[in-house]
Amino acid sequence: MRTSISESALRQLIEREASRAGFAAIAVTRPDAIPLAPARLAQFVGEGLHGSMAWMAETLERRSEPSVLWPEVRSIVVLAMNYGPDSDPRALQAMSDRAAISVYARNRDYHDVMKGRLKEIAGKIVSRAGGDVKVFVDTAPVMEKPLAEAAGLGWQGKHTNLVSREFGSWLFLGTIFTTAELAPDEAEIDRCGSCRACLDACPTEAFPAPYRIDARRCISYLTIENKGPIPLEFRPKIGNRIYGCDDCLAACPWNKFAQAASEQKLAARDDLREPRLAELLSLDDATFRIFFSGSPVKRIGRDRFVRNVLIASGNSADATLIAPCRTLLSDTSPLVRGAAVWALSRLLPDATFSALAEQMLKVETDNDVIAEWQAGLTQVEQSRTQS
Repeated sequence: MRTSISESALRQLIEREASRAGFAAIAVTRPDAIPLAPARLAQFVGEGLHGSMAWMAETLERRSEPSVLWPEVRSIVVLAMNYGPDSDPRALQAMSDRAAISVYARNRDYHDVMKGRLKEIAGKIVSRAGGDVKVFVDTAPVMEKPLAEAAGLGWQGKHTNLVSREFGSWLFLGTIFTTAELAPDEAEIDRCGSCRACLDACPTEAFPAPYRIDARRCISYLTIENKGPIPLEFRPKIGNRIYGCDDCLAACPWNKFAQAASEQKLAARDDLREPRLAELLSLDDATFRIFFSGSPVKRIGRDRFVRNVLIASGNSADATLIAPCRTLLSDTSPLVRGAAVWALSRLLPDATFSALAEQMLKVETDNDVIAEWQAGLTQVEQSRTQS
């Protein structure tokens, strides 16, 4: 049952509660405000640029139009939470013994943080205005970035992420769908101009064109969504990035405004700012779950995570990591064993690696791991030929 509250009073209530809950900005749009999004999403999926993220194809219709997801929606409140880092996260890439975890994953899982707070605000809307509400973070089939652009919170930059004049490229987004009628805000315009800093910063050239991304080449996809071995061509380019990649975000010139906008910001866990590769290599399933309790990193599981750490170890040129990498040759996970082979092919002298391969190929039974050993031996042979 709808209570008597004016539209302006409801808007003030939402803004007040959002600020109290730690959101840096809010804006309102209509469910029909993103008419171009369905075709763009269909093209992205149709060209296979989503890689193995099958859920994108499965939820295509609901994701492309908010009114298909929930026909009763009349207004969409888009809320943004600032997670901007205190310094450029790319500086960590020069520390070869350390691991680089994407800025967004250095704190509690933002899905959990935001959803609880969105529900609180949604409850206040219903108690004052009646009607019905639904809250969504980005695990639901909602196109938050186009909606945020339509609401005026920012624009989708050439790296396909939202860019804000106040917060740069560092915003988490959530939405509240409501049956209440709220006046929409004015859409933001594209302010990227001729800048292509984000495109040029990508280590794997994952942008086939401005405003388009090939997820299959993106380090965030390769280290998080990809469940199998990381393709050989991308491993050296990953460097020490073990969970996600911030390069395109960090390169955005609009971030200079994000440093000043420090109020109501999610801060990183100290132990996830510069973790040591050697310590992460030692994580078994139980210790992994404890260490990353409440973190989004936990969602990929220990085996995929250690796979990523081994790739970073292979790129480190750090001989102190040879021993823990050798230990992982006997890991129960073929995914881990295969990554350990690659790491050792980069860390060991050619003769030592060849001798180790001869020994391990006598006992290895997994075809993918055997292929890793053979690829390493081929590389050794090529190295000898060239010398």
